[in-house]
Amino acid sequence: MKRVILPIALLVTLATAGEQFAMSDADRAMYKEMLENNPADIYVEEGGELFEENLGGEEALAKFLGVSEKELPKYIAGFPRYVEKLGNVVGIDQVLQAMQVEQGKERYKLKSGKMFSMLAYVKSLANDEIPNIDLSEPHEKAAYDLGKKTFMTARGGRGLSCNSCHSKDIVGMVLRTQPLPDLGEAGAGATWPAYRMTKSSLRTLQRRFQGCMKNALLKVIPIGSKEMVGLEVYVTKLAQDKKKAIAIPGLKR
Repeated sequence: MKRVILPIALLVTLATAGEQFAMSDADRAMYKEMLENNPADIYVEEGGELFEENLGGEEALAKFLGVSEKELPKYIAGFPRYVEKLGNVVGIDQVLQAMQVEQGKERYKLKSGKMFSMLAYVKSLANDEIPNIDLSEPHEKAAYDLGKKTFMTARGGRGLSCNSCHSKDIVGMVLRTQPLPDLGEAGAGATWPAYRMTKSSLRTLQRRFQGCMKNALLKVIPIGSKEMVGLEVYVTKLAQDKKKAIAIPGLKR
């Protein structure tokens, strides 16, 4: 078996999946029940109402993006993507912010509950679509490359990177009672925003990245920054490569 060398701070918290259970029986039962009745559904419904009342719904979004309403689901599946109107690779939440500014509305913060709900609703319009990050588009390729670099680069006093917990050599080990997943196989880029059982609230992929960084004692990268958007592009491409369909809202422990 190939030997994996990890920082001491990570080694002391890792065990193989066979040495402990990742979930208690009570947690498993709760998870199974929530799969049938995801608490995040109410947030998605709220997001749809906010989106319609605040921004004009799908028709307004399609017009802003320069696509037809019929094309909208597949187009949304390509986010984060380059939006010429904004001159950058952006997430859906940043598009919603831009629409709010254009319409003279209150601009929700990217980390606000209202934005999380609107983002979940809009992304759910692409449910069952496979993510379609387009690496032939130069700006998106640059964002992907930045995201991969950010994912692979060790930072902080522990010398950890995202890859420290999600490389193929580590996947399946248990950290803080949870098996470390292959992010592509888990469809991480296709299943956030999601309801987090441990937080009892709706969270986004970029917010989850921030939580991981905080736990690893890394400097937390701001939501909406080029590095954070790049990370989402990279992780979404991993889901795309595994042909994981978008399924919003997700459910995470």
